[in-house]
Amino acid sequence: MIEMKNVSKWYGATQVLNDCSLNIEKGEVVVVCGPSGSGKSTLIKTINALEPVQKGEIYVDGVAVHDKATNLPKLRSRVGMVFQHFELFPHLTVTDNLTIAQMKVLGRGQDEAKQRGLKMLERVGLTAHKDKFPGQLSGGQQQRVAIARALSMDPIVMLFDEPTSALDPEMVGEVLDVMVGLAAEGMTMMVVTHEMGFARKVSNRVIFMDVGGHILEDTSKDEFFGNIEARQPRTREFLNKILPH
Repeated sequence: MIEMKNVSKWYGATQVLNDCSLNIEKGEVVVVCGPSGSGKSTLIKTINALEPVQKGEIYVDGVAVHDKATNLPKLRSRVGMVFQHFELFPHLTVTDNLTIAQMKVLGRGQDEAKQRGLKMLERVGLTAHKDKFPGQLSGGQQQRVAIARALSMDPIVMLFDEPTSALDPEMVGEVLDVMVGLAAEGMTMMVVTHEMGFARKVSNRVIFMDVGGHILEDTSKDEFFGNIEARQPRTREFLNKILPH
């Protein structure tokens, strides 16, 4: 579903991705973790070309993201993206937030878009809030609306960029519960997160990145968490700092 070959990216003279390669199969849940500044968010944003790359190849379901001739809006309509800070339209109701992209990008009629949006809102347990504005919702509720909005577009893959890091601890669980449900339904997911409990519970694979944009590990979750002695020294240091807590 996602293939990345020798991808590198620079901001000026600073290299933020260094020769990154990975494959994600249909239905896989892959967690990307690592210290701040290791390029995790940049990596995930290259997959739908929110961050262009200077070197390498990226394919989503066979479509060449790096090709200048590729219709990026069409590709992005098939790749759901959930950001750290929700990115909902504050002046639109929850229902309008769920329908506007369906109508503008997918060309759906208002009734069809609303029906699909409300079905996804029910999926994340927020039907009662359909007429509210984002500012009337908690952070956790807003993030669940953002997930419902992405799902309304019928994506083939879902990308999550630290979806719980802006939330109060009490709200993290409600967002992760929705993501666990999506994984159980077979959604292909790539998740940048510090939530190691989620990674242990749901992921098939864990990718560990280090400063400078290197992928140091790409292994099964059982190997990553269960065979720490076999990991790279930098990975062991990271895990030993976070796992005892």
